[in-house]
Amino acid sequence: MTIDTHVLLADLVIGESPRWHDGRLWFCHWGADEIVAVDADGKAEVLLADHDLGPHSIDWLPDGRMLLVAKGRPGLLLRREPDGSFVTHADLRGLAAGWNELVVDGRGNVYVNGSDFDLIGFFAGTAEFVPGVIALVTPDGEVRQVADGIRFGNGMAVTPDGRTLILADSFANALVAFDIEAGGGLTGRRVWAADLTPDGICIDADGAVWTSSASFGRGEDDKDAVRVAQGGEILDRIPLDRSAFALMLGGDDGRTLFVMEAVWDHLDPWGGPRTGQVRTARAPSAGAGWPAR
Repeated sequence: MTIDTHVLLADLVIGESPRWHDGRLWFCHWGADEIVAVDADGKAEVLLADHDLGPHSIDWLPDGRMLLVAKGRPGLLLRREPDGSFVTHADLRGLAAGWNELVVDGRGNVYVNGSDFDLIGFFAGTAEFVPGVIALVTPDGEVRQVADGIRFGNGMAVTPDGRTLILADSFANALVAFDIEAGGGLTGRRVWAADLTPDGICIDADGAVWTSSASFGRGEDDKDAVRVAQGGEILDRIPLDRSAFALMLGGDDGRTLFVMEAVWDHLDPWGGPRTGQVRTARAPSAGAGWPAR
């Protein structure tokens, strides 16, 4: 099926960690160190600009407070208080030095993936590969590792029933699923869909996952955004002329697909022209599960 698309917002470096929240798409603007919100008409607002903090990925607790992984606070998961200040929500430094993506489920469990891996240094040949982990932060503040051996963790999503976490493991070329235990632990690790190189992900009401099939770190030949069923069948495909970094379903009815796309230079991701865009498309099915909309 051909899906028509529209560029909603351009002139970005790289947009990442998109979330539909309070009637707008929120995302981290990498390279500019901003958090931006844009409405359905393309009107954008910079909600936070902080080069020292360096917003990297975001999500929200059930009580409405924002959580933030920030480059400028390595190893810490931050929480934004009602007065706008940031405090430490959890100290993850005992598990890994660097953290990437997070998702909050319906019970308030926070899953964050990271490692001691220097991605840019690895591509430049100056750093060794280090596998990653997933950390759990429970509503009562307990912090523990719940998965290891992750090749390179990117987007995560939780199914609407709250029983399965799906992880985009980019270097494993797969979406990987875990069963979520009553206490938030992860068991039953398995490949959910193979032969992809996924980045940011979201789930729809039909149980399909939107992600990228981009050749992450291996060239720019395959840049499509795809809707994939469990087992790997590609249900829908959106051809792109640049890589899809993350996808999110939102809008009034949950059926607007937002694609965060940019040209990726793995040796100098911030130094080139501003190729980042937010592209929209009408999706076959509404968003479901978590990240919540």
